[in-house]
Amino acid sequence: MKTAHAAIADRREKVTPGSGAQVKAQAAKAPPLKSSEYGLTDSVRTGMSAADIKQAFLENLLFGMGRAPAVATKHDAYTALALTVRDRLLRRCVQTAETAAEKGARVVCYFSAEFLPGPHLANNLLNLGITDAARQAMAELGIDFDELLEQEEEPGLGNGGLGRLASCYMDSLASVEVPAIGYGIRYEFGIFDQFIRDGWQTEATDKWLRYGNPWEVNRAELTYDVKFGGHTETWADESGRYRVRWIPDEVVKGIAYDTPISGYRVGTCNALRLWKAEAVESFDFAAFNQGEYFRAVDAKMASENITKVLYPNDEPAQGKRLRLQQQFFFVTCSLQDMLRLHQLFGGRPDNFHERFAVQLNDTHPAVAVAELMRLLVDEYQVDWDTAWDVTRRTIAYTNHTLLPEALEKWSVDLFGSLLPRHLEIVYEINRRFLDEVRARFPGDEGKLARLSIIDESGDRYVRMANLATVGGHHVNGVAALHSDLLQRTVLRDFAELWPERFCNVTNGVTPRRFVALSNPKLTSLITDRIGEGWLSDLTRLRKLEAFANDAAFQKQWREVKLGNKRRLAELIVRRTGIEVDPASLFDIQVKRIHEYKRQHLNLLHIVHRYLTLKRDPSTDLAPRTFIFGGKAAPGYFMAKLIIRLINGVAEVVNSDPALRGRLNVVFFPDYNVKNAHSVYPAADLSEQISTAGKEASGTGNMKFSLNGALTIGTLDGANVEIREEVGAENFFLFGLTTEEVAETKARGYNPRAIYEQNSVVRQVIDTIAGGTFSRGDASLFQPLVSSLLESDPYLLLADFQAYVDLQSQVDALWRHPSAWTRQSILNVARMGKFSSDRSIREYCERIWNVSPAPLSKP
Repeated sequence: MKTAHAAIADRREKVTPGSGAQVKAQAAKAPPLKSSEYGLTDSVRTGMSAADIKQAFLENLLFGMGRAPAVATKHDAYTALALTVRDRLLRRCVQTAETAAEKGARVVCYFSAEFLPGPHLANNLLNLGITDAARQAMAELGIDFDELLEQEEEPGLGNGGLGRLASCYMDSLASVEVPAIGYGIRYEFGIFDQFIRDGWQTEATDKWLRYGNPWEVNRAELTYDVKFGGHTETWADESGRYRVRWIPDEVVKGIAYDTPISGYRVGTCNALRLWKAEAVESFDFAAFNQGEYFRAVDAKMASENITKVLYPNDEPAQGKRLRLQQQFFFVTCSLQDMLRLHQLFGGRPDNFHERFAVQLNDTHPAVAVAELMRLLVDEYQVDWDTAWDVTRRTIAYTNHTLLPEALEKWSVDLFGSLLPRHLEIVYEINRRFLDEVRARFPGDEGKLARLSIIDESGDRYVRMANLATVGGHHVNGVAALHSDLLQRTVLRDFAELWPERFCNVTNGVTPRRFVALSNPKLTSLITDRIGEGWLSDLTRLRKLEAFANDAAFQKQWREVKLGNKRRLAELIVRRTGIEVDPASLFDIQVKRIHEYKRQHLNLLHIVHRYLTLKRDPSTDLAPRTFIFGGKAAPGYFMAKLIIRLINGVAEVVNSDPALRGRLNVVFFPDYNVKNAHSVYPAADLSEQISTAGKEASGTGNMKFSLNGALTIGTLDGANVEIREEVGAENFFLFGLTTEEVAETKARGYNPRAIYEQNSVVRQVIDTIAGGTFSRGDASLFQPLVSSLLESDPYLLLADFQAYVDLQSQVDALWRHPSAWTRQSILNVARMGKFSSDRSIREYCERIWNVSPAPLSKP
C-alpha cells in the first residue's frame, strides 16, 4: 500500500507557469469568469467516488492540517473529512449565487437570533448522496466512520424550537432550490451544557468552538461598522433637504463567517452568514506603552462581549442592554451586507425589495424596520416615502408566541440611549401610522393606544411586535390555531386594520435529518415498500396506508422500533446509569422546561401510577419507561424545580425493587439535536400536553409522529392539525379547549377546590408535599405545590383527571401490539403535510413572492 505522501503525489499534475507579464496581459483582456469556466478538472475537489473522497481526505489531512495519518487524532480525521465535504459544498454555493444573479432571482434573507443546525457532517453526506462512499473511503484507511461522526461538536447557536425551525427552513430553502441567506450571530458560547448534580440542573459553558469549526469560512475582509449610543445632528444639504447625522459614542465591527447549507440531492447550496463582533482597534498600543496593560485590550473585550454568549441573562439592566446590542448588531450587519450585494449586481436603493425578501423570525430582529429606514434615508439619501415603501415591501414577520410577557419590548430610555437615531425614526413611523389610524377610527383612543408602537400605559416602551407589524407587508402565525388566536387576541387590532396582511404557515420539519439520518432502519423499510422520492415529497408516505394491516410489515415495523429503543436504552445507561427495559412502553416528553408545557402534569400522572402500584402490585398497568429531556432557563426557578422533582421521583421509583420492569423514570441530560437523533426514533408515546392556547405550534410533536410515536395531547398548537391529518382515532386527546380555558378562568378558577374534592389529586399532591421525593424535606417542593393549589396558572388540576383516565386507554391499546402498530404506521403515513419543504413553498407563494432558481448543472 502506498504511503499517504505517495498517494497524494500521484494525484498532482505538473504545472508550467507562464511569466508574470504574460499572466497580467491575459488577465487584462479576460472578462470575469463564472465558476463553471474556471477549468477546474481535478476530481479530488469535487468527485463523489470513494476513491476521490479518500484522496481528498489525505490531501486535507496533510496539506490543510499538516498531519500525517500515523499521528492524526480522531478529531483530526473528522476535520479532514469535513473539509473534504466542504469543498464539494462551496463549489455549489458559488454556483447557486451565480445562478440567482443571472436569473435575477429574488433572494430570501432569513433573520434569526437563533439557528440550531445540529451536526453538519452526516447531514451533508446524506444530502450529497455520498454517505456510503465516505464510509468506504474511511474503511479503506482503517478509520471507524461512525466513531468519526461522533467527534463533531454541535453548534450551540440556538435554545430550542425557534433555532431548530430556522435550521429546518434553511435546509428546505436549499432543497426546494430557492436562493437564500440565513443571517444571525456567531455566538462564541452557545446554549449552556446541562449537567445534573443532586437532582438539580447545573450549567456549564458550551465551548462549541474550542477545536475550531471546519464548516465555516471566515470572510475577514467582509466587515461592517456597527454604531451605538451618542447623539444625532441635523442639517440641510446642498439641495436644502433635511438630513440627520448619527454621531455614536461607540463603534464595533462585524465580521462575516459563512457556513454552506446544502439541499437534498440538488445543486443548490445556500449560505448561513453569521456575524462576530470585534473592536475596530483591538489593541491600544499607547496605553500598553504607558504600562496600562489591561486598558490596552479593553475595547477588544467590550466589543467581543456582544457575540460572546447566546441570550445573556436580561434580568439586570446590563443584560437588557447587551441583548438589544446583539439584536441590532446582527441586523445592521446583515442589511448593510444586502445593500452591498444589491449594488454589486447593479441594483438601486429604491428597488432593493425586488432583489431581497426579509423574514423576521420572531421579534428579535424587528429593529430591522428602523435600521433599513435609517440606511435608506440617512446613508443612501432616499426620500422618506420611497424608503418606507421599500421597507414595507421587503420585510415580513413571523410571530411565535401568544404569551404577552414574551412579546418583546424595550424601555424608551434604553432604546434611545443605545440607538438614538432609531428612536427618532420609530417616533416618526409611529406618528404617521397613528395619523392613519385616527383617520380610520376617529375618536377611538383605546384602539390608538393599543396599536401604537410606543406603549405609554406606564413606563414608556417600544413594542417590537407592533413595529414589525407596521413595518412589514405580512404577519404570519405558525399553526392554524395559533394564527387564529393571534388575530383574535394579541394582534387583534392590527388584524382588523389590515386583514389582508395576516396569514398562516404551519411549521414543518425536515424529514432528511429527523427520519433519514436519525432513523435509517425505518427509512430503509419505508423505501423498500413505497420506493424512493418520499424524502423530497413527504406526501408519498400515504402509500404506507396499504400496509397498515399487513402482519409481516407490522412485524418488521416493530423490530425497527425495538432496535431503536435498545439503542436509546444503551445511551441512557451510559449517560445516567439507569437501566431501562426496551420492551416497555417508552413514554417521552422532551422540550424546553416551562410551566406551560406542563412537564409537571406528566409527573403527577407518574406519581399516581407509582402510588397505584405500591397500593396494589397486582394492578394491570403496562410497563412504562418515562423519559424527560430539556433545559430550563438559568434564571427560571420554577422550571429548575420541576427538573429537581423529575429526578426526585426517578430516585424513588428506580430504586424500588417491587417496581423493577414495571415503572422507570429518566431525566436525559443535555438534550440537543445530536441526542434527538436517538430519542425521536425510540418513542412509543409522545407527550404534547401544553395548556390549550399557549403553544404556538411545536415541532417536536411532528418529529415524534414521523418516527411512529402515537401522541397524547391537548388541542394546542399544531396538535390540532396533526390530529386532523392522522385521524382522531389515532390520537389520544384530552383536556380543556382554548375556549374552555378562557371560560374556566373567567368563572374564577379555584384549583384548591379540585384538590379538596378529588381524592386522587389530593393523594398525589400530598405525597409530593410530604417529602417522599425530596428525601424527607417537606419544604423543597412547597413553591411548586403552592403554585398548583393557589393559582395553577396553566390548569394542571383542571386537566388532571381526564389525562389520567386517558392514560388507561394508552395501557389498553399497548396490550394489543397489532392494533398499536397499525396506528403507528398510519401516523407516519399521514404526516406528509408537516414537511418543512411544504412550509417553505407556502412562504414563497403567500408571503415572499419567490420562485426556485435551480442550477442547470450541479
